Amino acid sequence: MTHLILQAPNLNAADTEKIAAIAQAGGLQNIDNTAVRLLDVDPGEQAEVAQCCATLGIDYAYIDRPARLSDCKVLATDMDSTLINIECIDEIADMVGRKAEVAAITEAAMRGEISDFSESLRRRVGLLAGVPAAALERVYTERLRLNAGAEKLIASAKAAGLKTMLVSGGFTFFTERLQQRLGLDATHANVLEIQNGALTGKVLGDIVDAQAKADHLRALAQDTGASADQIIALGDGANDLKMLALAHYSVAYRAKPVVRQQTNFALNFSGLDAVLNWFNA
Repeated sequence: MTHLILQAPNLNAADTEKIAAIAQAGGLQNIDNTAVRLLDVDPGEQAEVAQCCATLGIDYAYIDRPARLSDCKVLATDMDSTLINIECIDEIADMVGRKAEVAAITEAAMRGEISDFSESLRRRVGLLAGVPAAALERVYTERLRLNAGAEKLIASAKAAGLKTMLVSGGFTFFTERLQQRLGLDATHANVLEIQNGALTGKVLGDIVDAQAKADHLRALAQDTGASADQIIALGDGANDLKMLALAHYSVAYRAKPVVRQQTNFALNFSGLDAVLNWFNA
């Protein structure tokens, strides 16, 4: 039996009924005022359902075997533009008037147009040479915000017994603060070199690229004995694809097309806590 979860900030009955008819649902259950569960739907209508949902601004998820959140063991998430609202490196660059140049490289890398993430990161960090280290704190306090539903998702995952990991191609300055703030079990990111109170334009140690993200998730899965169907992973850019491929619950959050095409789930309109509605209580 396949269920179809529909979610949107302003979900209404008329839209729900329209999609239920397309999906030939056998019944409907209200989850809350932003989500419903359509029961015993026809999976053969996925293309039309997808098109209708995109037009109406509704997120959808087909669930073949409803599970409990506590059946999962790992939740791993990207940071920039996934857990948080910004690309930290772009905002650091903005402090010294270099955002446009850095952001252009970031966007190309996220779309998958630059295949060597490590090289793209070094190029961007190189443009930050001389930026006062105090700019990092300003970005964190003035511009960084958790995306909607982030705190609820992490808190619910922790309460259900999942190990939580933040794995980022960004910087430890931000991941370490978020780890403390959210009580995350593990974080992995890049280390910016700072000398005499300013960024040198260099990254210390190995760069956390797509393969490193996947390796960190694979290691945590092995430590917890998690199979693919017990892993939730969230990301938005091409650098997340190898990590996302390890999870059954692979989630493209406000993602680039290359990511949406290669994940099992997508959240284009709802908050991060919409993930929770895919699971039984």
